[in-house]
Amino acid sequence: MITLSTQQNCWVDIPLSASQHYEQPFNNIAVNAEITSPSGKAINVPAFWRGDSNWCVRYSSAEIGEHHVITQCTNPNDTGLHQQSGTITIREYDGDNVLFKHGGITVADDKRHFAHQDGTPFFWLGDTWWMSLCNRISDADFKHLAKHRASQGFNVVQLVAGLYPDMPAFDARGQSDSGFAWEHDFAQINPAFYEAADQRIQTLVSHGIVPCILGSWGYYLSWMGVEKMQQHWRNLMARWSSLPVVWISSGEQTMPWYLTPSAERNQAMATLKQDWTTVMQSMRELNTFERLISAHPITSARDSVDDIRLIDFEMQQTGHDQPTQHHADLALTSWHAQPMMPAISGESRYEALEINPTVTASDVRQAFWAHLIHCGFCGHTYGANGIWQINLPDQPFGNSPSGNNWGSLPWQEAMRLPGAEQLSIARQFIETLPWPTLYTFTLAHPPRPLAAFLNRLPANRISRYLQKHLINKNQANTPVSAAKTLDQQLAIYYTVTDKEFVLNVKPFKSAFSAFWFDPTSGKKHPIDTSMVVNQPTASFVPFGNNAAGDQDWVLVLSAES
Repeated sequence: MITLSTQQNCWVDIPLSASQHYEQPFNNIAVNAEITSPSGKAINVPAFWRGDSNWCVRYSSAEIGEHHVITQCTNPNDTGLHQQSGTITIREYDGDNVLFKHGGITVADDKRHFAHQDGTPFFWLGDTWWMSLCNRISDADFKHLAKHRASQGFNVVQLVAGLYPDMPAFDARGQSDSGFAWEHDFAQINPAFYEAADQRIQTLVSHGIVPCILGSWGYYLSWMGVEKMQQHWRNLMARWSSLPVVWISSGEQTMPWYLTPSAERNQAMATLKQDWTTVMQSMRELNTFERLISAHPITSARDSVDDIRLIDFEMQQTGHDQPTQHHADLALTSWHAQPMMPAISGESRYEALEINPTVTASDVRQAFWAHLIHCGFCGHTYGANGIWQINLPDQPFGNSPSGNNWGSLPWQEAMRLPGAEQLSIARQFIETLPWPTLYTFTLAHPPRPLAAFLNRLPANRISRYLQKHLINKNQANTPVSAAKTLDQQLAIYYTVTDKEFVLNVKPFKSAFSAFWFDPTSGKKHPIDTSMVVNQPTASFVPFGNNAAGDQDWVLVLSAES
């Protein structure tokens, strides 16, 4: 008889033990539990295999009261797995972890932002730890890194569930202390790998950090096939869906294996897109806890799947070496795309990435502000070279299959890079503003003729067109990105030069205040606006160099009550 209890949104494990022997339990049987809430809603929760004869159903709910459980096994004669029944009592949550207090994250009602399940706004500030389930980082160091990032305000970590990028299958660099995620030839999962990974995923949640879990890098599907990848995803979703996670089907979803001959790449990309669509359809069917789902793309998640309804938000890869304006333009492209959904840059400029030239904190910061403002302040994911691949001082990751070596900076040094702290400063500042009400351009929804016109324009022309409407027309020097509230009583502009520019201030019907925000130090520099009250335009000159010696600034205009 099952008799368990937990608090709201906190998971509880229902242990099960098979009464019969199976040569390959992962492949031979499947176990589920039908769980009915006090309100009468029934969901089907898949179980995951823990090794030997051990199985587990993991459950959580925000609904207080008694939840009734009954299990089913594809082998009805297994009395340890089939028709096990009982109750789970959910009590009110009495702690201070925001992920339990407010629930996991979902798409906000405006379709532009994220929110907790209870409607509390959620500003996505992510970090990139692709290979952090491997053995180049210990459990203790993983906890140390999580604690440090949480103290900086990071609330999402993107990582891969064992089938990593930049390496072939079963490369020694992908092992944990418990071995590989799968047995050789993908015969079945290695449950010990996932038992160890459990501790790290739960560590993130305990620090209020949302695990954003990629099932694999995209090209693994070509080696595993659709059926095995669907099994892989069933295991992941059974194990972690009751936690406040976000699901990303794969990394660079339609990119073939690095060494695929050029003549075969187009067909390989088309096949990957089709097959990943099939896998994502099965993910949707398994998504009983209604966690967010998207894809990490070559450029856009919208282009990575045949059925746009399979993604809840658009993840973009905006480029490690692309100019700042490119990041702003890709955000604008998403802003005006249909269907409407939140958009973030899930892979941007990685700080200290050793390309030519090496990516700096200034590069990282510019990409952040340029994209963030034009996606309506939805959020952004940071990345630091040395952390994403988990470099050690005496054990750097080394070369990728194509021969690239991105650098050997150890993760212990990478966690102290200045760009992460500057994004921490940015989040603290943004959350002093009514950021969920900020929209790029002056309207949340352009009039239909204008929207149709914009959708026909290339991204770089959209940017120029909208800047003329946000900013004074016919001037050479314009901010990279800009946004306003719907009532046009608060406006934000981001510039990367020291050049003067002119703004249309007619929407401020009376006096307004203004200040320059230093995105490197967090310091505000007030601007005297007394001479431009009731004027149609106003000129603004950036406040010299910022504290880091660069020229980028954030300008904030606000109507005075």
